[in-house]
Amino acid sequence: MVDHMLVTNKRIFAQAMDPIYIGTGGYNIGRVDNTIVRDPITNIPKIPGSSLAGTWRYYSALELVSRVKDYQPSFKDIKSINGENFSSKLKNAKWKNDFPFGEHDWESYPGNKVARIKCAGQDDLPNKSIDDIEEETGHCGHCIVCKSFGFSKKDISMQGLVFFSDLKILLYPVFTMQGTKWITSEGLLKEAGVLDSTKENNVNELVYYVITNEDDKVGHINLGWLYFPYKKVETNIDLSLLEGAISLSDIVIVPENLISQIINSNLEVRTSVSINPITGAAKEGALFTSEAIPRGTIFYGEIRFFDRSKLIEDLPLKEFVFKMLEDSKKYYETLGVGGMTTRGFGRMKVLTKLNKSNGGDSNEKS
Repeated sequence: MVDHMLVTNKRIFAQAMDPIYIGTGGYNIGRVDNTIVRDPITNIPKIPGSSLAGTWRYYSALELVSRVKDYQPSFKDIKSINGENFSSKLKNAKWKNDFPFGEHDWESYPGNKVARIKCAGQDDLPNKSIDDIEEETGHCGHCIVCKSFGFSKKDISMQGLVFFSDLKILLYPVFTMQGTKWITSEGLLKEAGVLDSTKENNVNELVYYVITNEDDKVGHINLGWLYFPYKKVETNIDLSLLEGAISLSDIVIVPENLISQIINSNLEVRTSVSINPITGAAKEGALFTSEAIPRGTIFYGEIRFFDRSKLIEDLPLKEFVFKMLEDSKKYYETLGVGGMTTRGFGRMKVLTKLNKSNGGDSNEKS
């Protein structure tokens, strides 16, 4: 049992700016050749936590190195300092003159003096000792990126301080004759923490609009090619954490047993073909299709921070780690997540402000 004050849960929300493709690998016989990752229980597509953690590590390293590289002391200078090991020498090393960050900034974490872009990705020199690092040593094992996301060297390994859940679909855009609507279910709203389950929400097995006026309280609506009767009802949905991404009038609540079918019937499908560079025409037998989560989809998930500062010395503060994640999340809006990001896929906006307390913060036992 872990002291519940050691673990901080932060709920996060994100919105797809492009179609997002995270494939299962290989080809499949069926509607499309390249299928995307799905939750095996609900069959609803998702962004795996491993994809989120891997890209965020890279973006954190990218942001860190871009900020401190001009102020880092050389390895030669660090090793010339008196100390029993490299870690103690690093602690006493000085940043170069005019270092623009103060002690309350995450960039000033002492281990960042040896941070490199190779602190992201797979460590290409895991057999190096943490006290025997050089300019090209894979993960340094000292910087805030290595400490936050984890590393493994010859003489020491450490699990990361941050844990990423899968990003699950909360609100899914579907074309209707009344314009684009975002479908969801009562279960998804409750799990994401945006529906007050202590109050009566007047939804059960039918299709419901969230009420915004008194007109047309009943009627019919098409969700893609499916046609349903609907009823407008009042619910207790809190969209404040979505930073204005959609409005209540855009939401349609569907039954739990329909949400998966509607989502999977309205995925984006791209058809691609390989071009022969000599003839400029399509290659024989090189036509393939890929499915993707469409742009506009809103996801929810969770980042957990495990504070082990009482167990291990010189770890970065929780505030430093979340500020690092906040400052680096902007790269999702340009470099994206998943596959085919150079071909119009992958961009995503993280809506949650990670360096501020929000309704998703909580402390739980684990």
